[in-house]
Amino acid sequence: MQRHLVLLASTALAALALAGPAAADDRFRLELEGGAAWQLRNDFAVPGTTGTRLSIDEANGGPFAAFRGTLWADVSKRTSLRLLAAPLRTSATITPDTPVEFNGTLFPAGQPLDVDYVFDSYRLSWVWRFKSSGPVSFRAGLTAKIRDAKIGLEGSGLSSTKANTGFVPLLYGGVRWQMTDALALDLDVDAAASSQGRAEDVALRLEAKVSPKVDVFVGARTLEGGADNDEVYSFAWFTYAVGGVSFRF
Repeated sequence: MQRHLVLLASTALAALALAGPAAADDRFRLELEGGAAWQLRNDFAVPGTTGTRLSIDEANGGPFAAFRGTLWADVSKRTSLRLLAAPLRTSATITPDTPVEFNGTLFPAGQPLDVDYVFDSYRLSWVWRFKSSGPVSFRAGLTAKIRDAKIGLEGSGLSSTKANTGFVPLLYGGVRWQMTDALALDLDVDAAASSQGRAEDVALRLEAKVSPKVDVFVGARTLEGGADNDEVYSFAWFTYAVGGVSFRF
């Protein structure tokens, strides 16, 4: 996992170094976001074809604390890099009616089973901002995502954990409506789909400028996706209420 993160950071630093002095003042923007997340769906089975299908969203729908940090860096007049870290952790306790086969361990029926779910996301995006002559502007790009996921079960003196770290390519898009000099509505999307899975992360925020270098924002986010293969079946859907602050420097 550390190797993947070092690769993302090294790529971002190399691109900034190659860009040289192309960007002017306020080349960087740091966004700190926090809020609450609710899980509307969280189904999984390990292995994907023979494991017992479990659902934990009804046992504990949340809210769960949710945070993320995003660093934007302008590398030219119209291009930027985005480096993002978005950890996510939930937990629930269920009592299955039937024995649970999970990752080679058989948990007995009728006994409490603690479930820990981790889905951390680290992303590096290249973003192009299209020329705009009005209050509405568009941007698009590509995202390299490192997914660090883990599902752990513990109960009846038994425990088992399935961890999965991998690379996921995503498409990036955004729309911004600058309503006034101080207020803007911003839509931000990372998404991709294939025959074995999908991923979507969509946020809509209302942003307000409180000083020349500081903005605050509130909004909503939805995160959905998963995979269906022989190794694992896992699909989850989360919705967020978020707020935060953005610093330019």
